[in-house]
Amino acid sequence: MDYIELIGFTAAFLTTAAFLPQVYKTWKTKDVTALSLPMLLLFFIGIVGWLVYGFLKNSPSMIFANSITVVSSFFLVYFKIKYTKK
Repeated sequence: MDYIELIGFTAAFLTTAAFLPQVYKTWKTKDVTALSLPMLLLFFIGIVGWLVYGFLKNSPSMIFANSITVVSSFFLVYFKIKYTKK
């Protein structure tokens, strides 16, 4: 692994790890009032795009980070839809 991918994996770990506490808190509290569905959808679509880009560039760090973040952001979209009071 070259130093560029090492930088990528470090950034991937930090940005992915920063997102996980929000997913956990939302899951535990079921409070989605502060989450914006349009923002979550745009974010999810953007992360899918980055994941595809990572595969096309054959970048393990981008694939790693964006795979985890796609799942995490999907859960937030799911929680937002499920727990929004009608």
